[in-house]
Amino acid sequence: MDEGLGSGLSGRPGEGLYGRLKTYEGKATGSVGVGRDLVNEPMIRHWCEAMGDTNPAYRGPDAIAPPTMLQAWTMGGLSAQTDRADRSGAFDELFRLLDGAGFTSVVATDCEQEYVRELRPGDRITYDAVIETVSDRKTTKLGTGHFVTTRMDIHANGELAGTHRFRMLKYTPVERNAGRDKGARRPRPVVNRDNAGFWDGVAGHKLLIQQCDGCGELRFPWLPGCNACGGAEWHTVEASGTGTVFSYVVMHHPPFPAFGPGPYAVGLIELAEGVRMISNVVGVPYDKVRIGMPVRLEFLRVDDELDLPVFRGGDD
Repeated sequence: MDEGLGSGLSGRPGEGLYGRLKTYEGKATGSVGVGRDLVNEPMIRHWCEAMGDTNPAYRGPDAIAPPTMLQAWTMGGLSAQTDRADRSGAFDELFRLLDGAGFTSVVATDCEQEYVRELRPGDRITYDAVIETVSDRKTTKLGTGHFVTTRMDIHANGELAGTHRFRMLKYTPVERNAGRDKGARRPRPVVNRDNAGFWDGVAGHKLLIQQCDGCGELRFPWLPGCNACGGAEWHTVEASGTGTVFSYVVMHHPPFPAFGPGPYAVGLIELAEGVRMISNVVGVPYDKVRIGMPVRLEFLRVDDELDLPVFRGGDD
């Protein structure tokens, strides 16, 4: 075991492992990168089609790029790219240090974006990334380790356009046994003023979709305003419960007892009403799930406090 692991348990900067980890804050993860392509209309169109986003602001001669595309302009595709700001140098050193201290597993925990200015076709994208923070030692349900946050600043024609933060946990997996696994509790959904009505519906075994009072557009997930016309008034429509698998992934790792034994399939379900939502596909083996497979809504009783909408495939 690395000598810093024991002395770093105190969690105070300047002592043992934690002191060494803190020295990486502010260090660049690579050289300044240049976007492979200018911001362009075809990529905007493909993005909007994939997301089902029909906002008129993303079309026509005065089109802007959807803000959530911010990081898309920094990606290099499948081929190698020598001018990208890939994680290297300080980032690799930091991870080797954590590996040597026994924190050999890694999981992405969250990301956040901040938008400063609109991106328009023709903008040239440049970007750079730094290690922003390294946390003291934290204990989570997955294990004990350190959260590492990187920040990418994205510029358009030399002007700051937005910031992308990506956080991951570098950890030592907790030792699990069958008794503890059976008692794992499913994480609670985040309920706020914008989606409380949806979860009220789920509690009553209803899958509610928003419909704009202005233009009639259906939308899911729940939003405070219409993404088609911008209208703020809406009502709800109860979904029929039928749909098809539009896309899916099979979850293998990391194992998380609260979600049951893996592998299991998570699908992007296209409801008969035309909107899409993400949920588990149940009732068929994970390796039998297919795009286009019909599914039907049911509600899974997770525990005494929580029901969740899932989709059953197969003939039963």
